[in-house]
Amino acid sequence: MLRIALFLACLAVLVLPAQAQSYQVEFERFLATKVVPAAKRAGISDKTLRRELGGLKPDTSLPGLARPGQDNVPPKVNYQAEFKAPASYFSEKQFNALVPKGRAILQRDAKLLDRIEKTYGVPRGILVAIWARETGYGAAKLPYDALTVVATRAFMGQRQSFYFEELIAALKILDQGYIGRAAFRASWGGALGQPQFLPSSFLKFAVDFDGDGQRDIWRSDADTLASIANYLKSHGWVTGRDWGFEIVLPAHVSCTGEGPDRGKPIADWAKAGVTRVKAREFPGHEVPRDGFLLLPAGRYGPAFLATENFYVLKAYNESDVYALFVGHLADRLSGGGGFASGWKAIPTATRGAVRKLQLGMEQQGHDVGGADGLIGFKTRRTLGLLQEKNGRAATCWID
Repeated sequence: MLRIALFLACLAVLVLPAQAQSYQVEFERFLATKVVPAAKRAGISDKTLRRELGGLKPDTSLPGLARPGQDNVPPKVNYQAEFKAPASYFSEKQFNALVPKGRAILQRDAKLLDRIEKTYGVPRGILVAIWARETGYGAAKLPYDALTVVATRAFMGQRQSFYFEELIAALKILDQGYIGRAAFRASWGGALGQPQFLPSSFLKFAVDFDGDGQRDIWRSDADTLASIANYLKSHGWVTGRDWGFEIVLPAHVSCTGEGPDRGKPIADWAKAGVTRVKAREFPGHEVPRDGFLLLPAGRYGPAFLATENFYVLKAYNESDVYALFVGHLADRLSGGGGFASGWKAIPTATRGAVRKLQLGMEQQGHDVGGADGLIGFKTRRTLGLLQEKNGRAATCWID
């Protein structure tokens, strides 16, 4: 049996790519010289470090990796759906699949959701919509070992310094006994459990709401929903405000007015000719409060006036379309319909090409929100300004 085991071990080494073998040596050095000292300073026990780091190997099959030492290099390919063109993200097929079950959950868990709303002040529809978007109400499989993912990304990911902190947080979770390694499952990005918290967010915001003494976001629906609510409340959710409203944006109102730094009272937007879709009125309590123009696809898609709660949703996931999906799904769970305006086919480009464009605009003195390859609101409105400067109708999107 020993000879067989040795033979299999040698065979595994032979078939392992040479690059992976060299990474393993570097990885072990990384763990020994950087991770272990930092973990000890964070109070993690030697016993945990030996148990969890011994024999750990990087998973070089993960998407979006770079090379060791190449930190904060934007990928050339969009791996996450949130950072691609918006139209496919809002397919009716998705909503048709999520809405019936979500409405059933709102009825089934009404008493639990009553308690969570009373405790945290976040509407139940928003909580259930995030749960749906993240893991399909807990149905999605989490195929990766969480520690392996964050360790690999800290070693050779796109944001190594960011994931280094998440690796220390993951070791804390294991050291403090919140969950065993076998059940410590995550997405390929290192997000944990049903609400898809990163390890540091678990430590800060996960709560025990079912009273069993454990903060279990993997198996407890109550802990999952309450943890989402605690996260949003901690990031500034304003009780009593909506997330936003779909609007009709007249041609004379420039798309370059988009952004959370260019808000003004909804009453002022209305004076400029902005109306709510389907001839609906803005709620009276919202009219004197600030609204923020939101155009996730520029003039190629629906337009919205968002409230500050929209940007709290963005604290959960930095993508505009993610936050919009959650808000829109929450509306549909409470009986609302689809978007009044459609998502048009729009020009797209790789993340690398967009970054190159952003670098060129930065060289001209424009603030595009950082050359990260993502078409965020600062990039969109800069594109609109350049289009207007060149005598073209502004679409606030690449052309």
